[in-house]
Amino acid sequence: MIESKVFKFLNDIKSNNNREWFNTNKQRYKSSLEQIKNSIVKLVELMNSHDKIENYKIFRIYRDVRFSKNKTPYKNNFGISLVREKPKLRGGYYFHIEPSNSFSAVGFWHPEKDDLFRIRKEIDLAGKEFSDVISSKLITKKWGNLIGDSLKSSPRGFSKNHEYISLLRRKSFLFKKNYTDQEVVSKDFIDKLNQDFLVTRIFLDYMSNVLTTDLNGISLIK
Repeated sequence: MIESKVFKFLNDIKSNNNREWFNTNKQRYKSSLEQIKNSIVKLVELMNSHDKIENYKIFRIYRDVRFSKNKTPYKNNFGISLVREKPKLRGGYYFHIEPSNSFSAVGFWHPEKDDLFRIRKEIDLAGKEFSDVISSKLITKKWGNLIGDSLKSSPRGFSKNHEYISLLRRKSFLFKKNYTDQEVVSKDFIDKLNQDFLVTRIFLDYMSNVLTTDLNGISLIK
């Protein structure tokens, strides 16, 4: 269970974002991190009953300030990614813990060039099926509509007049769901998060099939 003291720590570090304060409060950081680790271990265990999670990663709280004008050394959030077992299972899950800005996300953030082209070819040839999957009531009832940044014009090799040009322009294919602080610290939140992720399997399974087959439906996995 994630307790309210995690949010208290994140609020405090936002107001005291310096190394001296962090070193003085490092035990609070370690305690918060341990709570999150334990919660994610439970989440992975639950998810492995319906999916295969290869590994998870809790992102470092230390900011990379080398190329940033903002030189504050620490993040005021915890980010966790969960990676599905490749090569058969594609896409991933993300969970973000931040005061008044916690959310989860599922899908494909800036897929690599070959994968993006394959997704676009699928939309080009089977746009109706793709659209039906992402607009499934099972998904949209909990997650809303597909999001992700897009090109301003049509991608090379695809008509700007294509029926599904708005999908072809996409560079990321994601669903995002927000949570209140009260939801995150509730006793059943990890179970709820697991159920929210489960709902998106129709999308991930469809995309996994697309990305592991050629345009003739022949498996690319040896």
